[in-house]
Amino acid sequence: MSILNLHPQLLMGMPNAGELVITLLIIVVLFGGKKIPELAKGLGKGIREFNDAKDGIKNEIETGMKDKEKIQAPNSTPSGNA
Repeated sequence: MSILNLHPQLLMGMPNAGELVITLLIIVVLFGGKKIPELAKGLGKGIREFNDAKDGIKNEIETGMKDKEKIQAPNSTPSGNA
């Protein structure tokens, strides 16, 4: 099977180079050259905050799992000891 045998549905919505250039030109016209760095800075800050929150939640879940393992470990005793 070749890469060229892709279904047309998979290619819908993928912008080509011409569409990206037109989109960038519209953004420059609407926001101006001075506002674009501010927008990029805000976007970067938002992405950074999202990643920090994601990492915080991941750490909380991992800590909770480790605590649960610590609590369950002392309760399990070998059945041979009386």
